[in-house]
Amino acid sequence: MDSENERIGTFLRICTQLVDGKFLVAENKVSEALAAIAASRRLTELFTAVAQDFDYPTAKKAYLRAPARDGWNRGRAYLPVERSEILAFVFCLFVEIDAGSISLNDFLLKYFYVDGSYTASYMVFAERVVKPFRDIVCDCFPEAAKGGRTGADPQGERIAGIAALLPAEKARVEKMNLREEERAAAELIFSGLMSAAEKKDVGLLSGQLAGYRYFLHYIGGESESSAAVFRLAGEL
Repeated sequence: MDSENERIGTFLRICTQLVDGKFLVAENKVSEALAAIAASRRLTELFTAVAQDFDYPTAKKAYLRAPARDGWNRGRAYLPVERSEILAFVFCLFVEIDAGSISLNDFLLKYFYVDGSYTASYMVFAERVVKPFRDIVCDCFPEAAKGGRTGADPQGERIAGIAALLPAEKARVEKMNLREEERAAAELIFSGLMSAAEKKDVGLLSGQLAGYRYFLHYIGGESESSAAVFRLAGEL
């Protein structure tokens, strides 16, 4: 296993320790997970790409719901639907927990309350939030994944990585000041890209990405997130 896969494996093991571990060490493990991201070029590229245009303050209002009635201090927490937004949302939560902007104790009892117990509330949080987050990263990097995921598939890893980045990339392009015909072309391109990624058709996906590269050059829309997509494409 190369050093980059080892770094990703370290991150995934820390996430598994968060899922299976104890509440008392959770904050330390969150800090370790963020340090593992910073130590890995590929993880850094992934989270930079998904978080680049992610509106975290708006997402918090949408997915961390306030108590239903006055005097009731228990809200409800949800995850976004898009896989890339789940990565961005949980990553931002980790950053706030690590910085102390969110008190994990208060957060757990407000959004994952179970009988006033930090331990029981943390178990719900780990299952509903951390586990899906970890599993999406596993799907992006199956070659580095551990624990019941066997059979290296480097090509499948790269396709999964591209697929995870596409929703955020699509949202980024949609925010640009495009002409109507350019906006229509972008819609067709992303539809084709997502279809090719879903089918795991390398030839079709490579062709679609070549067209997307030309389209970005034409509209002057290159960015760090698109560069991350093309770096993965270059390894197909």
